[in-house]
Amino acid sequence: MKVFKHALQTVCLSGLALAGMSLLAAGVADAQTPPPLDAAQSDPKAMGWMQGFPPAPDKLVRFGDGSSSRFPQSRWAFSHIRELVPTATVGRGDGPVATLPRAERDLGAIALTTMDGKATTFNEALALTYTDGILVLHKGQVIYEKYFGEGATQRPHLAFSVTKSFVGTLAAMLAAQGKLDPAAPVTQYVPELKASAYGDATVRQVMDMTIGVKYSENYADPKAEVFDYARAGGMIPFGPNYQGPRSFFEFLVKLDKEGEHDNGFAYKTSNAEVLAWIVKRASGQSMAELLSSQIWSKLGMESDAYFMVDSIGTESGGGGLNTTLRDLARFGEMMRNRGRANGQQVLPEAAVAEIAAGGDKAKFATAGYKLLPGWSYKDMWWVTHNAHNAYMARGIYGQNIYVDPTAEMVIVRYASHPVAANAGNDPVTLPAYMAVAKELMK
Repeated sequence: MKVFKHALQTVCLSGLALAGMSLLAAGVADAQTPPPLDAAQSDPKAMGWMQGFPPAPDKLVRFGDGSSSRFPQSRWAFSHIRELVPTATVGRGDGPVATLPRAERDLGAIALTTMDGKATTFNEALALTYTDGILVLHKGQVIYEKYFGEGATQRPHLAFSVTKSFVGTLAAMLAAQGKLDPAAPVTQYVPELKASAYGDATVRQVMDMTIGVKYSENYADPKAEVFDYARAGGMIPFGPNYQGPRSFFEFLVKLDKEGEHDNGFAYKTSNAEVLAWIVKRASGQSMAELLSSQIWSKLGMESDAYFMVDSIGTESGGGGLNTTLRDLARFGEMMRNRGRANGQQVLPEAAVAEIAAGGDKAKFATAGYKLLPGWSYKDMWWVTHNAHNAYMARGIYGQNIYVDPTAEMVIVRYASHPVAANAGNDPVTLPAYMAVAKELMK
C-alpha cells in the first residue's frame, strides 16, 4: 500500500484525531492489514451514524468514549464538532453576504496520474481521498462544488491544521501593521515561557517552526508529547487518574528545549499554540475576536466559524477551527488577490506577499518530506515553489486550501480520510490540483 509508505514522515497533526491514530500505526506497520472501508462503504448516512431520535445505541458517536476520533465514525464527527465539544464563535458580522459568482464546469473527467503512477480522473480522486466537500474557484468564480457524506453547504467542518495558517496569517498581519515584531524574543510577549523551550527563541522562529523543542507527534508512541498536548487542550478525554495540565497555557510552559533553534524546519503543533498566545498578547484580543474583527467580518462570509476550546475557553490555534467550505473559499480567494476582497485591502499586501514567497528551502529539507521536494514553510503556510508558485494550508485527514496564482485558481477541500498523514492524500490530491490548473489555463 504505497499510499501509506511515508505516512509517519509526513504527518500534520492536531485536533480530535488523537485517539484514532492506531489506524495510522497499523497501516504503516503491517502491510497485511485489511484496507479500510472505501468512501462509499464508509458514508456516514449509509452507515446510519447519529440518525434517529435518539440514535440507536450502536450508532452513537461520542467524544467521551473516543468514538468521534475513530474511523468510520470520524466521517460524521468532523462535520459535527460543535455537537461534541465546547467552542468559541468567530462572528461573521452584520454585513451582507458576498456573493460567489458561478460559472459551473464539469471537471470530473479531467485525467491525471497519481504519484504512484496510476491513471485516474478528478472525480475518482475525490472518492479515493474520502472527500466531504470540494470547491474550485477560477478567477473568483465557482466552477465546481460538490459535497459527500456529511458535507453540506451550511455545515462547518473541522479544518484541523489549516487552523495554523490562519494563526500565521494573523501574525503576519500584525507584523505588517507594526504591532508584532518577528525579531523580538518570545518572552517579550509571553514572559511566562521564560523557563520553557521558548525562553531563548524569537517570534520568527516560532512563525516558521524552526524551534528546538522536545515535542513528539509520533502517535505510535503513547508517551509522545502530542498526547499530553491533546489532553491539556480537551481534545481527548483526560481519563480517571489524570493529573497533568488542563489548559494549553499550563502545557506550553512545561515544554523543554531539545536541540538548537533555527537549525531546520520541524513541524510541531506546540509552535502554533505558542504563536496563538503571542498573537493574543500582541493584539489584546482572543483568537476568535481577532479573526472575526480583522478577517471574517470583512469578507462577506455566509456563516460564523468557530474554534474548539480548552477547559478555560482558550481556542485551539493548532487545529480547532471549523468553517463552511464556501467561507474557506472566500478566505482563499482573498489570499490569491494579495489581501484584497470586497473592494478593500483586508490584509496588508506585504503580509500575503511574504507568505506566497515562501521560506528557507534548505531548512525545510531537513525534515525529510519525501513527497514535498523543494517546498518551504513560511508563516505557517506550506509553499510548493512549483511552476505555478502555489502555496497551501494543510490539515490532517485531507483538509486543504490550495492557492495557485498562475492559474488564478483556488481549491478548498474538506475530507475524512482514514489515514491522518497527508501522505494518504498527497499522492492523489497534489497531481489532481495541478491537472485542474492546467485544464483551466488552456
